Amino acid sequence: MLDRKNWKNRIYDILSMDSHPAHISAGFAVGVFISFTPFFGFHMAIAIAAAFLLRLNKLTCITGAWVNTPLTVVPVLAISYRLGRLLRGLPPQELHIKTLDWQHLKIHAASLLVGTSVTGFVAAVTSYFLMYWLVVRFRKRDEAMEEEVREMEETGEEVE
Repeated sequence: MLDRKNWKNRIYDILSMDSHPAHISAGFAVGVFISFTPFFGFHMAIAIAAAFLLRLNKLTCITGAWVNTPLTVVPVLAISYRLGRLLRGLPPQELHIKTLDWQHLKIHAASLLVGTSVTGFVAAVTSYFLMYWLVVRFRKRDEAMEEEVREMEETGEEVE
């Protein structure tokens, strides 16, 4: 998950896909939202299911689901928990957990779900626009891809 070369290749594959930038960005954004949920161990399955149900690109959705890495999970959970308690009208409280196992998280479930939904939504919207910009910028470097992007934007459809 943290292999830099693997990530670089994956991002290159995404940026060079023959699909509308909005379609690529939507799949990635849904994956990012999923990565913020507290359903650890199920992110990949949820991303694949969401890609099928919403007719999104599976590669972009799965890659987006890997955004919240083991290095960022604990800080994101702590921030999301505090935000969830605030939005539910409860006093601020630190999140004390022993492991990321659902048995230890379920007593905090309501606050976590509210908080991770909000932070996930913000991250998903941000990642959508960032990915769209990256795809368009990447394609403008190649004349053939630039023409393809122009045709896609004019028609609003994917070019075969």
